[in-house]
Amino acid sequence: MTPAKAFVALVTCFNDDETINFDATRAQVRRQVDAGNNIMCAGTNGDFTALTFDEKVALTEAVVDEVAGRAQVIVNAGMPATFETLKLAREFDRIGVDGIAVITPFFIACTQDGLVRHFSTVADGVETPVYLYDIPARTQNHIEPETAATLAGHGNIAGIKDSGGAQDTLEAYLAVGRAHPGFAVYSGPDHLVHWSLMNGAAGCISGLGNVMPGVLAAIIRAHNAGDHAEAERQQQIFGNFRKDLYGLGYPPALVKRALFLMDNSVGASRQPALLPDPAQDAQIAAILHRYELSA
Repeated sequence: MTPAKAFVALVTCFNDDETINFDATRAQVRRQVDAGNNIMCAGTNGDFTALTFDEKVALTEAVVDEVAGRAQVIVNAGMPATFETLKLAREFDRIGVDGIAVITPFFIACTQDGLVRHFSTVADGVETPVYLYDIPARTQNHIEPETAATLAGHGNIAGIKDSGGAQDTLEAYLAVGRAHPGFAVYSGPDHLVHWSLMNGAAGCISGLGNVMPGVLAAIIRAHNAGDHAEAERQQQIFGNFRKDLYGLGYPPALVKRALFLMDNSVGASRQPALLPDPAQDAQIAAILHRYELSA
């Protein structure tokens, strides 16, 4: 059986003037690779909607260079229009990544047929394996399991990242994976990492792993070793921290802020993201202290 893998949806670090801090971003890459995790860049936790086309290309080049073959790199190319998504995907294809994730189009309401055409066009245009990326709460477009099954038959669509958060949808995608060998399902919800692995997921793509890289890697390591009691113990820590932190508000913003309080080189998010709130920072700091994650 192929070992499960953990990818961290890496934060993009910014300077005070909101330009990308490449040195700090590279430091975060090293931190994750040293822990044993793989990298997904320019995703939801990486502020991809706030990055320009050229910045995404430069960011991916820097991440791939820093990883230097020590881990796998997936990068998100998804944009509202198929035209720009394909242009980005071809740049990532040129750079040489291990996978290209394509988030469902946002703002543009899509039919399921439109989604099939969108993903198929991108997958036709690159050599790098393409991964579907479903996060309907943010995009308002959802890849139905039947649509995933149709796309699983495409020779260059290698799997799906499910960030919907619903266990029944994840179960349906896992059924698609069982019916289509080679179609890998990656779990996005951090409270379902171990459950998804036990039910056939190829791995996970985690935002919370930015803050707890060691615990995420420990879940995967224990699972791959067949020590499911230890994997569950680590999952309990991960899940409890998730519940405490995400109880304060929007998850990607809280991940970035928690990481900032541990290491201020990561910077803030680009505006119009919420400004730092001293009262909330105090709550986050208390949670970090409770989990022995203080700077």
